[in-house]
Amino acid sequence: MKYLVVGLGNIGPEYASTRHNMGFMVLDAWAKASNAVFSTERYGDVCEISFKGRSFTLLKPSTYMNLSGNAVRYWLQKLNLTVENLIVISDDLNLPFGTLRMRRSGSDGGHNGLYHIIWTLETDQFARIRVGIGNDFTRGAQIDFVLGSLSEEEMTQVPELAEKIIGGIKTWALLGAEKAMNQLNTRKK
Repeated sequence: MKYLVVGLGNIGPEYASTRHNMGFMVLDAWAKASNAVFSTERYGDVCEISFKGRSFTLLKPSTYMNLSGNAVRYWLQKLNLTVENLIVISDDLNLPFGTLRMRRSGSDGGHNGLYHIIWTLETDQFARIRVGIGNDFTRGAQIDFVLGSLSEEEMTQVPELAEKIIGGIKTWALLGAEKAMNQLNTRKK
């Protein structure tokens, strides 16, 4: 079985530790833990990871957030996969920092990257994991907040969050979405 795991973010060192790059941070942690190396390919950086007979293609789109659907569509076609084998990791400012929410399908929740994927694929029937980044910003400052860097305290929590998400994705691939949602959909203590 093959899967496409997409971490949403923006390319470039100036975005590396921003809230909007939670998806990239999770995939970077997974690659590092697996001694895998990303290579720059069409529409993004990719690497392959195997686990218990499953093959995961990790994709960090190079299209910038608002055009993420172009990269996802291309890699689904290239790998000859359907949306049932797709999972997307994104940040979510509607959830408190560190809260995780996995769903089998659903709306974009106001997230431009998810919006473009849904629009491009013409379906919202794909799994996604939302990583809470909180919403500690004043009215009109949303863009500055999501493109702002995580605090030092938040950065120390990223490895644990990434580990939990990676475990959830492995559970999703091995045992199904229901088990993975039970594992991931808990409020961070």
